[in-house]
Amino acid sequence: MTDKTNDKQKHESKLIERQKEASLVRKIVLICFFVILLTIAGATYATYQYVVNAIGPVDESDEEMIEVEIPIGSTSTRIGSILEEHDLVSSGSMFRYYVRYKNEDGFQAGDYELSRSMSMDEIIDELKEGTIYEEYQLTFTIPEGRWLEEVTERIANETNLEKEELVELVHDEEYLESLIERYTMLSETILDENIRWPLEGYIFPARYDFVEEEVTAEQVIQAMLDRTAATLEEYNAGGSDMSYHEILTIASIIEGEARNDEEREIISGVIHNRLNIGMALQMDPTVAYAHGEHISRTLYEDLEIDSPYNTYQISGLPIGPINNPGAASIRTALQPVEHSYLYFYHAADGEVYFSETYSEHQQVLEQHRD
Repeated sequence: MTDKTNDKQKHESKLIERQKEASLVRKIVLICFFVILLTIAGATYATYQYVVNAIGPVDESDEEMIEVEIPIGSTSTRIGSILEEHDLVSSGSMFRYYVRYKNEDGFQAGDYELSRSMSMDEIIDELKEGTIYEEYQLTFTIPEGRWLEEVTERIANETNLEKEELVELVHDEEYLESLIERYTMLSETILDENIRWPLEGYIFPARYDFVEEEVTAEQVIQAMLDRTAATLEEYNAGGSDMSYHEILTIASIIEGEARNDEEREIISGVIHNRLNIGMALQMDPTVAYAHGEHISRTLYEDLEIDSPYNTYQISGLPIGPINNPGAASIRTALQPVEHSYLYFYHAADGEVYFSETYSEHQQVLEQHRD
């Protein structure tokens, strides 16, 4: 046998071996493909089954009627929680997502009789056909960014309550401790003796309607705290690395600084950037709160005040919120826009200028400061 013959046989042998390897690889790839396909199909089916079960009746055979009260001003998050508490839906979160998916609204406050045999669609229909309170006996509105001191005065002006009664209640330690037990968002932090108003930041700015002609201070405070709790739950504040107190403190600074929603997002990013590098926040609204009076223009002598609220004198966040922020500020406190800005300046022309470095910021001041 010649060398050429041997080489030819070796070549053919290698070729056959390579073909076997290629065939094996194709089989492995094909098997992997089908495994992945089956896994995706299984996951999709499981998800589908979960959703179908979640929006279906909790128990088709249980037709016992359960009395449920939906308070005025309840969000879909709050309604979902109430339904879950009464075991009328398997998941309050799924109720909220389903309502959003179907773009449902128009839920009416009132008393309902619902059963566990009802599907989520049937419950939604019932909640939309409930009692409509067309004529409220008592209505007042709290704008965003107001100090709690101003809130108590506004409530007193528009209800049967006295400001002194409200002020005394929101400083009553026994009452505050009862609220801490009731609300997850509240902690012993609010009882710090250096905090001016324990519930500052926790009073949600919104319109409040009551069917009663006269209300108690406890009713009003509870309604406002309920709205804040529902908003924090809606934005999944419990899943944040920050405490509720820190979230509302940041939100209050955003509320004090921003003029519109676009600014809120960027200013939130500035605050987070400064906190991340250990840089003093140096936010003017905290200085005004430290002084206990609104300041139209912060002067250098104003910055000297010794206060746990003065972010020119302390590092990190102030001891607590400096006003009562709205939903947009709470959302942006949790969802800041990512950027590299560390400075901003509101000019007299109404524009806000953001800068990444101190030298850039100084140039902006030279160009736009009076």
